Amino acid sequence: MRGDGCVAAFRLGELFCGPGGIAYGATTAASKASGYSIVHQWANDYDQDACRTYISNICPSDPESVVCKDVRKLDLDTLSPIDALAFGFPCNDYSIVGEQKGMNGVYGPLYTYGVAALRMFQPIWFLAENVGGLRTANDGKAFRRILDDLRHAGYAITPHLYKFENYGVPQARHRVIIVGLRNDQKAAFRVPSPAPYSHMDNTCRNAIENPPIPPDAFNNELTRQASKVIDRLNLIRPGENAFTADLPEDLQIKTSTKISQIYKRLDPDKPSYTVTGSGGGGTHIYHWKEPRALTNRERARLQTFPDTYEFKGTKESVRKQIGMAVPCNGARIIFEAILNTFAGVSYECIQSNISLEEEPAL
Repeated sequence: MRGDGCVAAFRLGELFCGPGGIAYGATTAASKASGYSIVHQWANDYDQDACRTYISNICPSDPESVVCKDVRKLDLDTLSPIDALAFGFPCNDYSIVGEQKGMNGVYGPLYTYGVAALRMFQPIWFLAENVGGLRTANDGKAFRRILDDLRHAGYAITPHLYKFENYGVPQARHRVIIVGLRNDQKAAFRVPSPAPYSHMDNTCRNAIENPPIPPDAFNNELTRQASKVIDRLNLIRPGENAFTADLPEDLQIKTSTKISQIYKRLDPDKPSYTVTGSGGGGTHIYHWKEPRALTNRERARLQTFPDTYEFKGTKESVRKQIGMAVPCNGARIIFEAILNTFAGVSYECIQSNISLEEEPAL
C-alpha cells in the first residue's frame, strides 16, 4: 500500500483469459511514475490449451492460479482477493460476421459473470473487452444493458472503440474496451491518444520481417497448401482476394457469400487485416509474396506477441488462440494509461467515441 492509500501493485484477476494477450500487456505495463504495476493473481478459461499457454508464459511458477473450467461452473468463493479485474467476454454472439444473436445467444450473457466478480470482489478498477459488433447486437440494446450493469456494479465507466492500427499495432483490429474505476476513487480515466504512435512503422511487412523470425522460433511451422490453392494465390496480387482478383473459371470460388478475407493476400505496405481464429475455406491470412498462408508465429507477430511466447497445443488450436487474443501492445497502452491515472501522471488523451447516453437499456 502506498502512502496515498492506493496499492502499488494491482493484483489482477482475469476471466476468459485465453492465451494471455491481456495479461502480457498488463504485466509488462509500467507507469511513468515509479511504484505502480500490475501483477497476476488468478485467471480462468475453459480451453485447456489456452490455459497451458497462459501458465507457460504468464505464471509458470504458479500453475494452480489458473483455473481451467467453464465460467458457469466457477466458484468465485475459491478465488483470492484482487485489486483489478479483466475480462474479454466471448464475442461469438456479438460479431458482425455472425448472426449477432447478442443476449439471445449461448455466449452473449456470459458477461454477467464478469459483473458478478465485480460485485463480489469490488476491485479498484476493471477492463472489459469485446468486438466492435457489440454496439449493434440486438439493435444496440444489448450494449446499453451491459454498460448499465457495469455502472450499477459501482463503477464509473469509459467505453471506447479502439482502432489498434492507430496505436502502432500492425493489424486493423477494432475492439470495444470498457475501463471502469470504482466509484469511491478520485481518479478519472481518459482514453489514451493514438498520436504518440503515429510515427511507428506498423506495416505487416515490418512486423513479420524485422527482425527476421529465428529458424528455431516457436509455432513457426508452415501450412501445406494444395496445388490449386498455390495456383490461385499466384494470380492474386497483394491486397486482393479471391473475388477481386482476375481468376480463370477453374480457380474461382463458387459461392454467393463473398467475404473479403477469402484467400486475401496481405498488402505489405499496410497493417494486416484482422487476425481471426479461423483458417478453413480460404480464411487463413496469406503472405503478400509467397503463395502460402502465414505461419502461426507470423500471425502472433501481427498480434504483437514476442517471439519468446510459446503457444501450446496443435497447430489448429494455436491458430485459434492467437486469433482470439487481444494484441499485447494494444492492451499494454491501455493498462499504462490506467496506471498513469492512479499515479497522477498526465498523458495525451482523447474524448471517448462512445456516448453513455445513446439509447436506453432493455
